[in-house]
Amino acid sequence: MDINAKTPKDLTPEWDDIRPFRDDEIPAAMQRIVSHKDFPKVMEFIYDGQNVRERIREFAAYKTVSQFQIGFMFDAINAIVRKTADSFTYDGFENLEKGKGYLFVSNHRDILLDAALLQIALYNSGLDCSEITFGNNLMQPGIVSDFGKANRMFKVVRSGSARDFYRTSLHLSSYIRYVLKERGTSVWIAQRNGRTKDGDDKTSQTVLKMFSLSGGKEIGSSFSELNIVPMAVSYEWETCIAQKVRELYLSEDHPYIKEEGEDFRSIMEGILSPKGKIHIHICKPLDSEELKLADEMDRNEALSYVASLIDSRIYSGYKLFTNNFIAFDMLYNTFKFTDRYTKEEYKHFADVMHATLSRWKDSLLPLMNLYLKVYSNPVVNKLSLE
Repeated sequence: MDINAKTPKDLTPEWDDIRPFRDDEIPAAMQRIVSHKDFPKVMEFIYDGQNVRERIREFAAYKTVSQFQIGFMFDAINAIVRKTADSFTYDGFENLEKGKGYLFVSNHRDILLDAALLQIALYNSGLDCSEITFGNNLMQPGIVSDFGKANRMFKVVRSGSARDFYRTSLHLSSYIRYVLKERGTSVWIAQRNGRTKDGDDKTSQTVLKMFSLSGGKEIGSSFSELNIVPMAVSYEWETCIAQKVRELYLSEDHPYIKEEGEDFRSIMEGILSPKGKIHIHICKPLDSEELKLADEMDRNEALSYVASLIDSRIYSGYKLFTNNFIAFDMLYNTFKFTDRYTKEEYKHFADVMHATLSRWKDSLLPLMNLYLKVYSNPVVNKLSLE
């Protein structure tokens, strides 16, 4: 299967500032990547030190996005799963039609892996891979940007004045609608700006407003054209949880300011940390009949309604693991889910939590509460559907 049959060869220059690489830009990008001092370490990790020099020569010879994805990215993601996860499962792909572009609106737990794992699942299901949104804070010139744009990632600009933000949002909205409607290519985007830090997966109305900017006045009709598919990704062991709860704790008193290089460190920790079981569920697409109701509402009410449709599907599709039930009972001091775990599993979860947070002894109790919320909020959200 040619996963790159829809490479953006036909794009006009208006999207050159955000779009992924075209095939003709791949050779130069490969040369930049192989010349980076840390690239051999990447190849050592992926291929367990076997035939690394030959693999690098093959990498340097890639001439298309398809060759890069099939020849390298799938090996890389499969290696991450093999080395750091106990299993990776997925379902719901029977809800999708081959050759149709979908807008995957996903909960967001890991900077890189949420969307990368989707590509593996799409490919294994006989479906075309998607383009992927990536924040401008990560798409700075360099090896990360080259990897991203070669892997069909396009830039989302999240900074600037109110006027600039509107302009860049309209630009992004128009690009997404073009990719979906004119090229029939799918797009992955997070349901909110940045990862969910507290485990409470909620769709941002700001993201939905961006979708609507390139459509007509009626929200329901505009969104029907986008083929919105909610997606739920679940990790047994949350990636980068120490950084997430620390950020939540520090931001309680004042705005959190990231340290230099923090995003890149989060990417690397997300790749290398143990994840246990991973699951992706593709939810039923939003249909025109339920979206039509939004046309009878005012704009803010309509956006809230669509957000609730996406959220309820994600809550329903989220796979709860033993850790989620343990955290719920710990946080709320209940025995509601004791039939879902053993005493040994309970102790192991508590030991991991204490080991993770032990470096911050002076603020251990509030950090523990935040830690438990990350795991228990998906249970709360699923219970809310009842």
